[in-house]
Amino acid sequence: MEIRSVKYRLGKSYGFQALVYILAFACVIPLLAILFYIIKAGVTKINWHFLVNVPKPVGETGGGIANALLGSILIIIVAAIIAIPIGIMAGIYLAENRKGRLAYWCRLSTDILQGVPSIVIGIVAYFWLVKPLGGFSGFSGSVALAIMMLPIVVRSTEETLKLLPDSLKEAALALGMPFHRVIFKVIVPVGFSGILSGVMLSIARITGETAPLLFTAFGNPYLSYKMTKPMQSLPLLIFNYATSPYNDWHDLAWGASLILLVWVLFLNIFTKIITRKWKVQL
Repeated sequence: MEIRSVKYRLGKSYGFQALVYILAFACVIPLLAILFYIIKAGVTKINWHFLVNVPKPVGETGGGIANALLGSILIIIVAAIIAIPIGIMAGIYLAENRKGRLAYWCRLSTDILQGVPSIVIGIVAYFWLVKPLGGFSGFSGSVALAIMMLPIVVRSTEETLKLLPDSLKEAALALGMPFHRVIFKVIVPVGFSGILSGVMLSIARITGETAPLLFTAFGNPYLSYKMTKPMQSLPLLIFNYATSPYNDWHDLAWGASLILLVWVLFLNIFTKIITRKWKVQL
């Protein structure tokens, strides 16, 4: 009887392990299917001319996504310039003031903002910037994306600095350093890897956003670097061209989808590597 009981328990253990492996692999299947389909459809469309040319008019073959690449880069850079300093400073404040009333409301507002749908942020940016400025612009799109970046940067900075030992700050203060130098010369450099991982994650979060840009940047078929004018981006190009009736535009959409996917995957993998190294250092 004991031998049967042992075999029964071992059988249940092995069966449960097999079930866990099967379910874990089932979670990976959709990602692999999406990667395979996009790579298969888009890899043949990518070449040098695809990256350096603007889209051709309807009926002409060829063309590229240079305007969308430039627009995405500029919009994301400006959004990062707006959101990263504000987010890091807010995260430092929340980490240093954990029980204050203002810190409580700031933390609550950050959590609520993180759950706001992207299309709502786009509508708000439209009424805040597009209508008062009298037209669509890349800057309006950057502001909308910066609002989406803020919660991730704030929370990642706060949680990173909370994990640092208090002895670091106490030792620096004991040496006579002023508070602001302790923060920017000791605390932030030690937690830089964690803060950077949050920044990279926030950039990866906004890279593929389309809804806010529909209400703000709007799109531009030409190569434009003026942030005060309508500007194209990869998500907008994919949305507009994938829903068009033209096969050539479908090819551009597949190629742009592959580039966008590779960029997002690179940012996420880079974030995982940085986070892992930071945990090892701690």
